[in-house]
Amino acid sequence: MVTKTMPVISYTWVDTLDLFRHMLEDLRSQPRIGVDTESNNMFAYYERVALLQFSTPTRDYIVDPFADLPIEDLQDIFADPNKEKIFHAAEYDLMGLRRDFGFRVRNLFDTMHAARVLGKPKVGLASLLYEYFDVTLDKQYQTIDWGKRPLPPEALAYAALDTHYLLPLRDRLHQELIERGVWDLAQEDFVRLETPPIPREKFDPDRFWSLPGARDLDSEALAVLQALYRWREEEAQRRNVPPFRVLHNRELVFLAKVRPRTEADLRRYREIRRLTRNGLGRRVLRVIEEARSHPAPQRPHRGPRPPRGYHLRLDVLRRWRQQEAQARGVESDVILPRPFMERIAEANPRTLAELQRLGVLGPVRLRMFGEAIISALRRGS
Repeated sequence: MVTKTMPVISYTWVDTLDLFRHMLEDLRSQPRIGVDTESNNMFAYYERVALLQFSTPTRDYIVDPFADLPIEDLQDIFADPNKEKIFHAAEYDLMGLRRDFGFRVRNLFDTMHAARVLGKPKVGLASLLYEYFDVTLDKQYQTIDWGKRPLPPEALAYAALDTHYLLPLRDRLHQELIERGVWDLAQEDFVRLETPPIPREKFDPDRFWSLPGARDLDSEALAVLQALYRWREEEAQRRNVPPFRVLHNRELVFLAKVRPRTEADLRRYREIRRLTRNGLGRRVLRVIEEARSHPAPQRPHRGPRPPRGYHLRLDVLRRWRQQEAQARGVESDVILPRPFMERIAEANPRTLAELQRLGVLGPVRLRMFGEAIISALRRGS
């Protein structure tokens, strides 16, 4: 068996004004460009876009946004509706570009979503590059701290590969979408993907309720869990690291459950033994001791109840989209994304005109699935 290696490509490291201006001139002359970003979210509490990668048919660029460059000059490229921007799994990239630079992207092609519309069993970039170009990516650089400088040349070569094949990959997927008669559906989704969801607040003090096992704890344990959850966030902010690098969620719940009193207690349980080695043991013990006397936290308000028959209609729509997805060989949410399904179940449209006025489905999905959705709702009522 032949062992495949990661291809070696040349790229331009853009960290000076002259190189940046040269790159801008090249990007502005292209009808399509491949785009990706890398962030330091695995290593920093206040995450930032740490690299921007661009590819044209002839050049690959990696921009250092930490350098003294007029990054805002990229805005016209991202906003240009006549220039196609090709991403893979664009949502996280788009949120980072908007958060850090205020960029909004128009005319998007997402190769991962295109692969999902085609029903590909594996839609990760590494899998697609292997399928179409017989290229193997070295995954050891997926978890590197992209915020560090200098970055090793091997890591930068890996980052350049994230966009190097996007243009030819786009062309292969585009042809298959046309041949399968689903290009219009993919296009409609690309437009929807241009507006990524608004990120949640960095810290929600009630989110500890969603930790696995939290709702099984008694009153004192819940008070301890709430205190540990808040302390972890403060500690993560102070050290500028992600909260999981202070304590993992499972450690929070376990600490709340056993409520150790001494460092000897910490050493007794393998699940939390590391706290005695990383210098956090005594501080965690103080938080637990103080929280023992706190009142039990009140469960957050769930909001208004859904309208009558909502859950029945949701189940009907869920079964319908599963059958439709199986017939087309795709995942269920390719047929009808869950937020769409929930909104339709809530509104309970009785006619195609009512479904259209609801404004949930775009014209392509309305044409492809509108009558079937109304029929399913009628059968289930």
